[in-house]
Amino acid sequence: MTTKYAIIVPDGAADEPLEVFSNQTPLQAAKTPNMDRISTSGQQGVVYTIPKGMPAGSDVAQMCLLGYDPRRYYTGRAPLEAAAKGIHLGPEDWVFRCNMVTYADGCMADHSAGHISTDEASRLLADLATDVHKENIQFHTGVSYRHLCVFNGVDFSKVKTEPPHDHIDEKVSRILPKGKNSNLLREIMARSEELFSKHDINRVRRDLGENPVSSVWLWGQGQRALLDGFRKKYGKIGAAITAVDLVRGIARLLHFDIIEVDGATGFANTNYHGKGQAAIQALEDHDLVFVHIEAPDEAGHAGNAEQKKYSIEQIDKYIVGPVYEALKQYDQYRILVLPDHPTPIEIRGHTPDPVPFAMAGTNVHGVLHKPFCEENAFEAGFRVEQGHELMEYFLKI
Repeated sequence: MTTKYAIIVPDGAADEPLEVFSNQTPLQAAKTPNMDRISTSGQQGVVYTIPKGMPAGSDVAQMCLLGYDPRRYYTGRAPLEAAAKGIHLGPEDWVFRCNMVTYADGCMADHSAGHISTDEASRLLADLATDVHKENIQFHTGVSYRHLCVFNGVDFSKVKTEPPHDHIDEKVSRILPKGKNSNLLREIMARSEELFSKHDINRVRRDLGENPVSSVWLWGQGQRALLDGFRKKYGKIGAAITAVDLVRGIARLLHFDIIEVDGATGFANTNYHGKGQAAIQALEDHDLVFVHIEAPDEAGHAGNAEQKKYSIEQIDKYIVGPVYEALKQYDQYRILVLPDHPTPIEIRGHTPDPVPFAMAGTNVHGVLHKPFCEENAFEAGFRVEQGHELMEYFLKI
């Protein structure tokens, strides 16, 4: 008898108690009756999604959630996004994430340049490519502020880079790329800063009171990624719903079907209802559907507590609730809800702390029947120390 599975990931939703919410976390403050139904009728606990010594990034965490040990499979963030775009990487290629960022007084002010539009960003990137004009360097346009840069024939194995979203308000000079051949990266970043400072797009953005693009920021480097297919590893046919190339790339490497949803943006204004309905439909011809929602993470990076609470509530209402109800039409089913990592409002960056999870469905039994939140998940006493093992537990309870 076939079992249907749904995994819903409110990215970065885990947090710390906040004064604005009377010393509650956004998860505690938000109205989440559907997540609470899952935790009270099923099981909750905490899972460690960031192995010790690895960066607290969504790339590492999402790989863990999907059941793959990052210590074995992880080659960097950018290769996963390259896979999402179908960019072929040769054995001598290195690919970097290429953010559009804003500086202020020599500090990293905004990792997204005000969530610049894709049209504006693509024009800036095209002009930078013309300015750099090297055959072994290729720029690839992504969505909004997220892009890629591929180098051929240069060894970046000793380079250390920093994710801009983890260093808001810090001095740029302290977090520039370091190590062998990092001068090539700093040169491109410096050239972009000079080019963009006089660019027409930035003149308009300043006139409109929007954050200008100060520079591109190169980080998250790696070489081509290879993952065992999910069906081969777990015997299940999967589908993924996301607006983020990182998750799309991992899913593509796992041979998941990628389901696109109109109006899915990766921000607070995403099409929550559309994602929920697409997940319900995907369950009809897939064993497992993986739904990723970026909005809580973006709110965490922006330090916007109300927006984070709002996005969690929308996820609960339009995705968790409808999907949970739809699953009940099948003879056997399970649902799992969890963030990939914390993105605390006061830090405005990721932390490697464990995250809460709640699951319910066939053969799932818990010992603590309380609402879903960080505190209750810890109180439940169920801890998954090796994050990638949670998938097998979820599938084979």
